[in-house]
Amino acid sequence: MDILIKAAQFVFSLSILIVAHEMGHFLFAKLFKTRVEKFYLFFDPWFSLFKLKKGETEYGVGWLPLGGYVKISGMIDESMDREQMKQPPQSWEFRSKPAWQRLLIMVAGVLVNFVMALFIYSMIMYVWGKEYVPMQNAIYGYRFCNTALSNGFQNGDRIVAVDGQTYEMIPDAFNAIIIGNAQTVTVEREGQTIDVMLPVDFSARYLEANERGFAFLNFPWVVDRTVSGSPAEKAGLQQGDRMTAVNDTPTPLFDTFAAEIKKHAGQPVQVTIQRNGETQIVSLNVAQDSTIGIYMQRPEITLNANHIHYSFRESFPAGIRFGVDKLTTYVKSLGLLFSKEGVKQLGGFIAIGNFFPATWDWLSFWELTAFLSLILAFMNILPIPALDGGHVLFILFEIITGRKPSDKFLENAQIAGMIVLIGLLLLANGNDVIRLFQK
Repeated sequence: MDILIKAAQFVFSLSILIVAHEMGHFLFAKLFKTRVEKFYLFFDPWFSLFKLKKGETEYGVGWLPLGGYVKISGMIDESMDREQMKQPPQSWEFRSKPAWQRLLIMVAGVLVNFVMALFIYSMIMYVWGKEYVPMQNAIYGYRFCNTALSNGFQNGDRIVAVDGQTYEMIPDAFNAIIIGNAQTVTVEREGQTIDVMLPVDFSARYLEANERGFAFLNFPWVVDRTVSGSPAEKAGLQQGDRMTAVNDTPTPLFDTFAAEIKKHAGQPVQVTIQRNGETQIVSLNVAQDSTIGIYMQRPEITLNANHIHYSFRESFPAGIRFGVDKLTTYVKSLGLLFSKEGVKQLGGFIAIGNFFPATWDWLSFWELTAFLSLILAFMNILPIPALDGGHVLFILFEIITGRKPSDKFLENAQIAGMIVLIGLLLLANGNDVIRLFQK
């Protein structure tokens, strides 16, 4: 069921992004009276799942969910329609339009994806606001990945500064360490301030180890609610109770408490709790499946996260700033891929689908959709033949030099670009398959 929910979210998000992108091309083509022969969600080699002819355009849904397309008359694209290009140019064809109109038609898809991402982020700010745990509130420190532990960090360390700079938000500090190739991280450890010196290839080591994340917040297990009829309810556990020990074994953090409970499946235990500043001991029986029937309070509540609310007018500048910061961080992170370790981190459809949660959560869905929209916009504007950026590059060359590349050159460039893209697609999805067998 978890896989189906993730897959449904991924396909729905991908469909939104594809339709929006292709709609950009479609609307600008129509604006300049350019004929659009097809508008398809997903690809339709050999057959389509659905199609409808309306006016001069065939609308349809393909069976191969690797993208989508609009087929614009008189344009050399992935359809490689050479027969059409052999005919005399018609006034409604792409090739007959002025260069500036063709340029706008090609950048329209990227523009729509970028604007849509900023709009979604703005609406997230308006509906949900912005919630984050300030760095100074990470009073229990972090659990670090193995690469960090082997390079001077210790579990429980509190990050104070990175290369002498302090940060308000935890992800910004992590990005400075991994993406910014930090040299020194100042941490607080057992009441002392210590500088952790990182090797110059720390980011490469981190990528090569294929870690799930650099570090994770530590926080105590505080009861949010109990399951009806569970051992926890029968023992009288209440919202706000903090679990501190199991059978005299200290469990100050959520992971230590969970691990200790699992050791006592089907057995009676004594749990030490903190309630309203007082220490109490309760007895209960652990179920056979190693649970006691309590839901944990969100760490954002336990660690006193900041929650910023935005009015409708305030949400737009906040969403735009957030989206631009996201895109900037993503572009900086691409530098890590230009290495042997980075290439192994490329992920395909399985990796992207796994970003979505196993339960349908609209906040997570729209956050991921907005981020994927930014990625789609950026990747499509890269000057690679077969992408929008490749077409833009050749049109700009024409505008600057006054010379239009020949159809033969454009065909060969399109083929070369498609070979590169197919190769990257195979590499990324091949990495997904390899990771599945490594689990």
